[in-house]
Amino acid sequence: MTKIANEKSSGSVNNIPRGILLGAAALVGFTIVSAAAAHLSHIGTVQMPERQAFETLSLRFEDESNGSVDVRNAQNGQVIYVVEPGTNGFIRATLRGLTRERIRAGIGPETPFTLIRWTDGTMSLEDHTTKRAVALDAFGPTNAQAFAQLFSARSQVQ
Repeated sequence: MTKIANEKSSGSVNNIPRGILLGAAALVGFTIVSAAAAHLSHIGTVQMPERQAFETLSLRFEDESNGSVDVRNAQNGQVIYVVEPGTNGFIRATLRGLTRERIRAGIGPETPFTLIRWTDGTMSLEDHTTKRAVALDAFGPTNAQAFAQLFSARSQVQ
């Protein structure tokens, strides 16, 4: 009787029925094969289309004493747009966030920001010094339009 009690309390693998072990092994094997097949065939994944930069604009933003912000073409220093005081809150908020990251990293305003219009119709503002990018369309078409107007403003100045 003590021999049987010792075998039951030892918790050895021998006490688990062979069918359950085979079923568990089959389940693990099926899971691994299914995951590999899904990964290789891209079943159940979302594929974003490749996008290319359609139009780019290197910009510098300078605060003025009257509260306006001069938007300059970084290639020639020419003012292409002026953000008047109390207007374009989205432009101001976006720049504040990106500039705050530069200040934290101890980076000055030397490197321009890059405004990119992508072939898929979206736009982003990127700061290559901090590796941050803001997907402007994520905030709605009206907010994205605030930055889109900078492309046409550059064309009007040139």
